[in-house]
Amino acid sequence: MEAPAQVRVQKSAATRTFIDWSAFDAGPDREARVFFEVLKADLLRSGWFASARAGQGEVRLLGDSRSGRRDVKADCRVLGKGSGASYLSKSYKGSNQEVTRLAHHAADEIIEAVTGKKGFSSTRIVMVGNRTGKKELYLCDADGQNLAQLTRDNSLSVGPNWAPDGRNIAYTAFLRRYPDVYMVDIMSGQRKVIAQYGGLNTGAAISPDGQDAALILSKDGNPELYVKNLSSGHLVQITRTKNAAEASPCWSPDGRDLVYVSDSSGRPQLYIVSRTGGAPRRLTSRGSENVAPDWGPSGLIAYASRVGGSFQICAIDPHSLQLKQLTSDYADYEDPSWAPDGRHIVCSRTESYRSSLYVLDTVEGTSLRLIDKAGDWYSPAWSPK
Repeated sequence: MEAPAQVRVQKSAATRTFIDWSAFDAGPDREARVFFEVLKADLLRSGWFASARAGQGEVRLLGDSRSGRRDVKADCRVLGKGSGASYLSKSYKGSNQEVTRLAHHAADEIIEAVTGKKGFSSTRIVMVGNRTGKKELYLCDADGQNLAQLTRDNSLSVGPNWAPDGRNIAYTAFLRRYPDVYMVDIMSGQRKVIAQYGGLNTGAAISPDGQDAALILSKDGNPELYVKNLSSGHLVQITRTKNAAEASPCWSPDGRDLVYVSDSSGRPQLYIVSRTGGAPRRLTSRGSENVAPDWGPSGLIAYASRVGGSFQICAIDPHSLQLKQLTSDYADYEDPSWAPDGRHIVCSRTESYRSSLYVLDTVEGTSLRLIDKAGDWYSPAWSPK
């Protein structure tokens, strides 16, 4: 595994809670130790905690983890050192094969109990990889572990986006040699068609209520933004831009608006439009090209902006238009996707024609390489839960 790239990120003031876990008793068996190590790594990765020396720290993790022939059990208590306040007291139990899932779940509950913030340890990330020589969809845990191939289309699969149920993924595939949009169930592997009109079918983004899909279709000639009801199939055309193309739609967290890319000004820029249509509002002006928007739970829109010859990740407030550049080095950073905590972003980083995935902490300004497996990795999307 090569060393993570050092990414210069605009920093904000961050406060970590120092946690003392010296009193937690991890049993001698492998699964018991794995539970504690994964839990500890998750809490540190969240950005909300830092390790304290034994007997110090603002909060203490108490309890133990034990494993038998088939099951693992962990008792976790989190107490305030000075006040003695109890933040969490809970037991976790499952099969030995579920030990990492249990630890991820415990980490998220501890993060929320102590900080009031949502964790992301239990989430998953879908991405495009070329390990087989074809671009297929893959899944991994939020820490990059348990990498597994999802599709075996033996074709070209691109643009994955999660449905709000955290189980279905919409994506574009060239199974018929033309781009069509499908939905795949990650549990059963079953796939169904969302859009198979004549011409281009791409850009599927499922609305926060799971009822509609935003799509880019060229069935009437020009690539335009549409919204399709997934139950009735009713289709509404949202944009009507002559001599231009739209791309990469994404829903606002409340489902009322859409951000998308259009080259109607001559270069790709971001625009916002109501889900019912109407006049779009141009969002970006800085950067020669602005693409791949993702509207995060905090209300900020992350996107890739061409700055000084390379793509860098930026975030903009769509109301105040306050903008900050999150990366600033020689590599190309593209396809940002927010974690459910509204703090972290996963994106692709391309250097010397090789691409991998990195997780950016937008508060502390740090980055970590997510995938250390052979192959190139692109277009990540973070699950909503």
